[in-house]
Amino acid sequence: MNPTEQTGAGEFAGRVAIVTGAAGGIGRATALRLAASGAAVLVADRREEVAETGAAIKAAGGTALHRIIDVTDDEQVRGMVGAARERFGRLDVLVNNAGAVGRPAPLAELDPEAFDRTLAINARGTFLGMKHAIAPMLEQRSGAIVNVASITAVTALPGLGAYTASKHAVIGLTRVGAIEGAGGGVRVNAVLPGPTATRMIGTEDFSAQVPLGRAADPSEPAAVICFLASDAASFVTGESILVDGGMAYAGRGLEAAE
Repeated sequence: MNPTEQTGAGEFAGRVAIVTGAAGGIGRATALRLAASGAAVLVADRREEVAETGAAIKAAGGTALHRIIDVTDDEQVRGMVGAARERFGRLDVLVNNAGAVGRPAPLAELDPEAFDRTLAINARGTFLGMKHAIAPMLEQRSGAIVNVASITAVTALPGLGAYTASKHAVIGLTRVGAIEGAGGGVRVNAVLPGPTATRMIGTEDFSAQVPLGRAADPSEPAAVICFLASDAASFVTGESILVDGGMAYAGRGLEAAE
């Protein structure tokens, strides 16, 4: 089915999106919002629950395809992008949301293999998504990539050396991609969530650390992601937007950010 044949209106009508890390949390919320706004969405994750996200989109009348992948594997990421283009005919939006925190440990005790694994998922995974999505977007001279970083991209959190380094890398990739894609009509931006009510933080209470007094609902960073992917942000590229309830600038309780 060509997405341009879909019925219904919406700011993403006729467009095709890929969302990684879409089995739950911010990724699922983003995929659902894109689909509700008219996009055909390929949802991807290493967890089988990603099929539930695809089913939820279809149950709501949207168009979805799910794929179980490892974002650190070049061929699997290439195949993901290829599947979206083969099924829907184009690619307009990529949301690089897949990520992992890893086991917290001081640098002196951090296992090198654990460091490499965290960097592979968060930094290499983002790079591979960008690598394989930018080419078709440049061909059609339009597209938007949104990378999901973290509040840790602008802070230094003890015990999270690998995660913090990986999210700083995501910002660097975002800026390079923005410059390289600009001449071909491709925008690249990043969203930096603070504590968000997902399985990553469980039931931890952040009311004392976040100036707005709570963790975010996944729908809140998802809304900013979709804004950056939309025509409303047509002159925004290379930007990194904090969605953290003011936490990064308050300078308190950052050791509990993740």
